[in-house]
Amino acid sequence: MRFLVDECTGPAVGRWLRAESHEVFSVFDEAPGIADDDILRKAHSEHWILITNDKDFGEKIYRERQLHCGVVFLRLQDERATAKIHAIKTLLAGYEDQLANAFVVVTEKQIRFAKIRNRAAMDPRTRNISSS
Repeated sequence: MRFLVDECTGPAVGRWLRAESHEVFSVFDEAPGIADDDILRKAHSEHWILITNDKDFGEKIYRERQLHCGVVFLRLQDERATAKIHAIKTLLAGYEDQLANAFVVVTEKQIRFAKIRNRAAMDPRTRNISSS
């Protein structure tokens, strides 16, 4: 899969995804300081799934209705890289084939596929996950 990892998510997530054979664009490593609108445009035009823990992207998708190819929003209490990697690992193990064009909110206890009004094909789905 192709992932664009937001700067605030950090470089360790990008390195881990690469080690797992995913194609990665790391904002932290390759374009630090790039604006959120530019990140979203790049992700959409180049078909990347955005991984972020910046809640501003929810605003851009839902209120501004900006286009995307998929967003994984990490809403974690524990902001350490190991917690982010664990959350993404859990997400990919169960839902990798469902990430394209979805807006997914990931917490330590839940993975929620949020409904986006302008994309009728996306139904709201929620999955509880156990903490490991």
